[in-house]
Amino acid sequence: MTHVVVVNDEEQYSIWPSGRPLPPGWHDAGRTGTEDECVAYIERVWHDIRPRSVRDRQPG
Repeated sequence: MTHVVVVNDEEQYSIWPSGRPLPPGWHDAGRTGTEDECVAYIERVWHDIRPRSVRDRQPG
């Protein structure tokens, strides 16, 4: 099964089955592949798992 990497407005990542409508508030992050490939991609690019709104409120 092919998956797509999705990201929301809070810059949180997830994977979603390819070909299914994306859930509200989520957008295609431009990466597709197997579940393992998508998870590996997320692990490479998502360094700070705090939601963007939390990161923006905290100094540094």
